[in-house]
Amino acid sequence: MVISIIKAEYAGEYKIKFSFSDGVERLIDFSGFLEGAKNPMAKKYLDKQLFKQYSIIYGDIIWNDYEMCFPIWDLHEAKI
Repeated sequence: MVISIIKAEYAGEYKIKFSFSDGVERLIDFSGFLEGAKNPMAKKYLDKQLFKQYSIIYGDIIWNDYEMCFPIWDLHEAKI
């Protein structure tokens, strides 16, 4: 089964609530990832205005034309 993100809602701070094509919902907190990031392209998303500018493209969440993205299965399993 191919899993995709059908909906992503900003839930405050660095949290996003995901709804997946198989009915699973997850609330993911990206703060730990962003605070620990070594890459300045990821670290810049500690700016909440930038963080909130994500898009869902072909069932995947991306920031700024794939500058930051995550494997769908990792999000589905709440592992980032």
